[in-house]
Amino acid sequence: MTEFAWDPDSYRALMAEEIPDYPRLQAELTAAAIEHRPRTVLDLGIGSGLTAKNVAEGLPEARILGIDASAEMLAAAARTLDPERAELRESRLEDPLPPGPFDLVMSTLAIHHLDGPDKADLFTRIAEILPAGGRFVLADLIVPADPEDVVTPIDGVEDTPSTLEDQLAWLAEAGMRTRVHWRHRDLAVVSAKKQPMARAPR
Repeated sequence: MTEFAWDPDSYRALMAEEIPDYPRLQAELTAAAIEHRPRTVLDLGIGSGLTAKNVAEGLPEARILGIDASAEMLAAAARTLDPERAELRESRLEDPLPPGPFDLVMSTLAIHHLDGPDKADLFTRIAEILPAGGRFVLADLIVPADPEDVVTPIDGVEDTPSTLEDQLAWLAEAGMRTRVHWRHRDLAVVSAKKQPMARAPR
């Protein structure tokens, strides 16, 4: 991988080869992300920046902060995104998140690298940096109920997807109301809205 040229066009072709429904996944994530016109966006695992670019084009007044553990990916994202509207930082999903608050947190094909407990922990930390009404949009691999729906190759080591039902439960436990925006085979796009804190009885 160290010799791979992080060209956005090459990366898109690579992803389309590995994940047949990648273009649709990107389109559904973008549609869910821009739905409520957020102004501040945090992209977890921004990768090459291609998805963030699509979101930025649909949100011309928004600013995006993107994090990724890969310096090579961040370099590609820097070539892809408008530096006047995007800030990039090297950070892992397990690290403390930027404090925010953010109108929108989004992630594409990154969180499946975490195991179940780490996903649940991340969802809780995401909720903490969202204001009431803020949203998290997740586009990622899932473990489908029918094994024949597994069409994306995974290694079972770095790739540890969870069921959609488990992830919806973890999001609910974090204080977010979920909606499945799109689901097909072993991919899903979920929109989760942070609920206001319940007031203590007087």
